[in-house]
Amino acid sequence: MEQRQNQSRPKDGTFILAQKCEDMIFYGYKALQQFPKSEKHTLAAEMKRSMLNIQRLIITANLRYYKKNTLEELDVEKAVLMFYLRLARRLGFLPFKKYEIWAGMLEEIGRLIGGWFRSIKK
Repeated sequence: MEQRQNQSRPKDGTFILAQKCEDMIFYGYKALQQFPKSEKHTLAAEMKRSMLNIQRLIITANLRYYKKNTLEELDVEKAVLMFYLRLARRLGFLPFKKYEIWAGMLEEIGRLIGGWFRSIKK
């Protein structure tokens, strides 16, 4: 049974990437709950959409044979979410400690994406 579970996981670390992204989404949703009511349907909604799009692109890249274009889209979406995070911090919607944790999670995802990208270039 244990051996079969290990076979279902991709060998290139995408399972770890998907799990890290899921953890970031859970943290992000909790952090977005404290946004002002006026921002819940604007910036907060865009941030949620961006996080879910990152997860969708991870799944898509994992299932595609040619991954390069999808990984490039994934990197762009990660940069967009980082911009939204910095904007939320500068506008005062996100306390520094939460920004620091969330940005750290996003940077770790970025490093995993970079490693995945380098592994397909070989």
